[in-house]
Amino acid sequence: MDPAGLRPLGVGEVLDVAIKIYRARFPVLVKSVAVVLGPVFALSAIVRISIPVRDDFFDAGQPGTWTEFDGDQLWAFFAGTVVIALLGFLASQLATGACFKSVSGAYLDEQPDWRGSLRFARSKLGALLWLSFLLVILLVPAFLACLVPGVYLYVAWSVASPVLLLEDVRGWAALKRSRQLVKGRFWPTVAVLVLIAVLSGIVQAVFLGIFAALVSVSGNEVAQAIAEAVGQTASSALTTPLSAAVLTVLYFDLRVRKEGFDLELLARRLGVEPGTATGAEILPPAASREVTDSDDQPPFWPPPPGWRPRDG
Repeated sequence: MDPAGLRPLGVGEVLDVAIKIYRARFPVLVKSVAVVLGPVFALSAIVRISIPVRDDFFDAGQPGTWTEFDGDQLWAFFAGTVVIALLGFLASQLATGACFKSVSGAYLDEQPDWRGSLRFARSKLGALLWLSFLLVILLVPAFLACLVPGVYLYVAWSVASPVLLLEDVRGWAALKRSRQLVKGRFWPTVAVLVLIAVLSGIVQAVFLGIFAALVSVSGNEVAQAIAEAVGQTASSALTTPLSAAVLTVLYFDLRVRKEGFDLELLARRLGVEPGTATGAEILPPAASREVTDSDDQPPFWPPPPGWRPRDG
C-alpha cells in the first residue's frame, strides 16, 4: 500500500486531523468510553448516596476527650472509595486503549466497531497497566525532585501508549521508543499536549458545571450524586476519545517525519485487513511547494523524486 498521502503536519494540522477523525468516529468512540466508565461513575454515585460524608461524619467529643467517630461508616466509605478508584483506573485504561484502536483504524479504512476496539484493548490491558505503573513510579519522583525533569520526561514519554498498542513494544522499551520519536520535536509536542489539555479541561468544566447547576438549587444529595455521575460520564466520553485521537495523530506524524510509515505493517500488527485508503482523505491539503534540494524536510512522504535534504 502506498502511504503517499501521509506527510508531516504542523501543530494546528495535528489537531485538525484529530478532530476530523473524532467527528467521523464519534458514535464508536463515545460508546467505547461510556460502556466501561459509565458503570464506575454509577457505582460511585451509589456509594456516595449510601455512605454520605456529612459535616457530622466525625462527632467531636467533650473538650479534653478523644474525638469519637463512627468507625464502621468511616471504613465502609474508605473501602468503597478505594474500590471505585481501582475500577476507575482499570476502566480508563480499557477505554483509552479502545479509543487508540478505533482512531488508528481511520488510517487503514477499517470499519469502526466499539466491541472490537474494546476486545483489542482488553488483550493489551496487562501491558497498559504495567506501562502506567512505570510512568507513575518514574514521573512522580521526577516532578518532586525538580519540575523541569518531570516535564521533560512527561513530554518525551507522551506517545508511549500508542507505541505499546500499535507496535506491540512494551514496558521500558515503549518509553524509550516514545522518547526516540519525540526527540527533535520536543516543543511542537509540548504545544500539542498543552492545547489538548486546555481543550479537555474546558469541556470537562462546562459539563460538570451544567449538571451541578441543574441540581444545586434543590439541595438533594441523591440528585447531586446522580448528576455528578452523569456529568462525569458525559465529559469523559467526550474528552477521552479526543485526547486519544490527538496522541494517535501525533504518534503517526512523528513516525512519518522520521521513518517510512508503513500502513501494511501497522495493519498486520493490529490484526486487520488494510483497506484501500492511504490516510489522504483525513489530511489537510498540502501547501503547493516547488521541490528543491535545499529543504530540511520533504514536502510530503515519501519524498518526491529529486528531493535531497539540505547539507548540514
